[in-house]
Amino acid sequence: MLVQQAKQGGRPLFFRLLFVDFVTLQAVIKRVIEHGYESRSVSAEQALEELVNTPLANGASLQRGFTMTELITVMVIIGILAAMVAPRFFDRNTFDSRGFYDQTISTLRYAQKTAISQHRLVCVAFAPNSITLTQVASGSACPGTSPANNLANPSGQPSYVITAPGGVTLSGYADFNFDALGKPRDTAGVSLAAQQVITVSAYTTPIRVEMETGYVH
Repeated sequence: MLVQQAKQGGRPLFFRLLFVDFVTLQAVIKRVIEHGYESRSVSAEQALEELVNTPLANGASLQRGFTMTELITVMVIIGILAAMVAPRFFDRNTFDSRGFYDQTISTLRYAQKTAISQHRLVCVAFAPNSITLTQVASGSACPGTSPANNLANPSGQPSYVITAPGGVTLSGYADFNFDALGKPRDTAGVSLAAQQVITVSAYTTPIRVEMETGYVH
């Protein structure tokens, strides 16, 4: 109702009240309580209009805008946010790295689950910008290079290969496999001596594969 009815100088009263600082608004509320506007036979819009047009005790008025200090403070805050956030927001490589990071974790977890569910050896082969999953019968050696060894992708593709976007690379990796119990082993079939740590470029948190359980996180 305030927006529709109470206008002065072409601006709705409601919008003029939005620019009131907290101290002034506190004084207005105090005046409303002291003068008891509810007991008078005037509408709420008329009461607010009267408050807007009547100077306060300290000479201030509700018809005011932002102070220079407030404007400068807001501009400084916006400048700081622009300097810190904008470069990260417009750097596509950051988003690509995070996306491939999540995709790598999903791929390794899928490899472990497939090894357990199919009671087979699932081989994980790395390249600087890709990961390939293949499968061989339990007790065989990795990697399987025959098309028959391809591990089907859940999306329906005959082979499971993920490729990093341009500018994104992997590091710290070593080929390994998941056995039928989901435990990671090296390409010689020996249990890992330490957890596998894989790093995606431009992303600080590494991906870890625990040597005992094969847990990927």
